[in-house]
Amino acid sequence: MWESVELREIRVFLTLAEELHFGRTAQRLGLTQSRVSQTLRQLERKMGGQLLYRTSRRVELTPFGEGFLERAGAAYGQLADALRHSHRTSGRPSGTLRLGTFEPCSAGPHLTSIISAFEAEHPDCDVEVSEITHGTDPLETLRSGAVQLMAIRLPLDAPDLAIGPVLTRERRVLAVARTHPLAGHASVTLDDVAEHRVTDCFGVPPTIMRAFVPTSTASGRALRRIERSPVKPFEVASLVARGKIVHPTVPSFADFFGQPEITYRPIADLPPLESGLVHRRSDQDPRVAAFVRAAEAVLTRAG
Repeated sequence: MWESVELREIRVFLTLAEELHFGRTAQRLGLTQSRVSQTLRQLERKMGGQLLYRTSRRVELTPFGEGFLERAGAAYGQLADALRHSHRTSGRPSGTLRLGTFEPCSAGPHLTSIISAFEAEHPDCDVEVSEITHGTDPLETLRSGAVQLMAIRLPLDAPDLAIGPVLTRERRVLAVARTHPLAGHASVTLDDVAEHRVTDCFGVPPTIMRAFVPTSTASGRALRRIERSPVKPFEVASLVARGKIVHPTVPSFADFFGQPEITYRPIADLPPLESGLVHRRSDQDPRVAAFVRAAEAVLTRAG
């Protein structure tokens, strides 16, 4: 079965051999740990031998794995370089473009249309969309090459990344429990928010987090954070629904994480929040440039 081994399986093995840790490997490649384990098992079946010893405490190469690493590592690097060079000089985009989304609502309502337009114009290409899990550094996932493009909230403080086009621009609202005192207001200000607890979300880049939930009001009043920052947006929604916190957000939050117990009030003194496409400035892959052009065309037509 060795003839059916795929490059992605070898890539997972080589990263595992370097990290000797399933969690760090998953983070580098933008995959789940279960996907990493499944890919390794597939490769071991095809190769006819165990490549890694894995227990709850450690991961190490088997003698068979050490031999395979020695033979396959250099060969994989040479093949990847040859494929990369040939692709970049072919003049015609082809293959899979990997697009990550950091929280679903950052992708906006036009992402499917953008992907369809790109694939229609470049029939030799397909787009693989994956959600970057909270708790994983999304910018490191992009910088490592695990994804080539990312839909993410703005602003970003990252000179090595190119930003644009803008995918969404949403007004600011406050998520509160329906029984919360602020639920009776027609609109609120940050000074109103400062009377109650808010939260950060663990793993969100600081510039994005500060845009979502500022540290203070215009008058200098600090916004009080709860002690433990949740990781996932649905955890934030649960805290809001139970009246533990209020949460400055955007209307599309309700589409993905809303609950019947939550209502939303406009925040009068926060500017709209944007999301956009982001990619590495150093990435010369023609698929990236072609996808950005497709996005600009679709968004221009959408107005």
